[in-house]
Amino acid sequence: MNLPNKLTLTRVILIPFFLFFMYVKVPCHYLIALAIFAAASITDALDGKIARKNNLVTNFGKFLDPLADKVLVIAALTVFVELPEVNMGAIPLIIISAREFMVSGLRLLAANSGKVVAAGIWGKLKTAFTMVAIIAILLWLSLCGDFHIDFPEGFVSAVNDIITPILVWIATILTVVSGVIYLKGYWHLIDADK
Repeated sequence: MNLPNKLTLTRVILIPFFLFFMYVKVPCHYLIALAIFAAASITDALDGKIARKNNLVTNFGKFLDPLADKVLVIAALTVFVELPEVNMGAIPLIIISAREFMVSGLRLLAANSGKVVAAGIWGKLKTAFTMVAIIAILLWLSLCGDFHIDFPEGFVSAVNDIITPILVWIATILTVVSGVIYLKGYWHLIDADK
């Protein structure tokens, strides 16, 4: 197994550990979850670059890399839905999940036609922003939940009720935009008139 595939597989392996530390209230559990998510995000940034630069692109990587990204992000957002501090609700999670299912379906149809649906600039922007937003939210949870920093009540309310939802909704909007671009580019594969 080459290095990019090992990095991708590492990202998959880190997901249960991330979930464990999000739910199990050991000391500094949010900080540990943040470190795990950040490490997983770094593997996402590295694996594709290394694979393309060194001509190490494999079918295993093409299959597992996007799947690992989707599971990592959806795992984090699903946990956030349960946390009152994040205040995001289930709607962004549903929208993001639906887009991921749609793109996966398009990739499958494209593969059956001998084509590869490469990640476009909007898909990369969506992934980067979403991961940065999740890291920012995890940092906030760590500051408040692990270190019990006594921020002014108005500031806490602003972060929980305004800033966090804005980050999540920007990620959701970027997800929808990139999904529409994928759909437009590969509509010919699902055109009901054909």
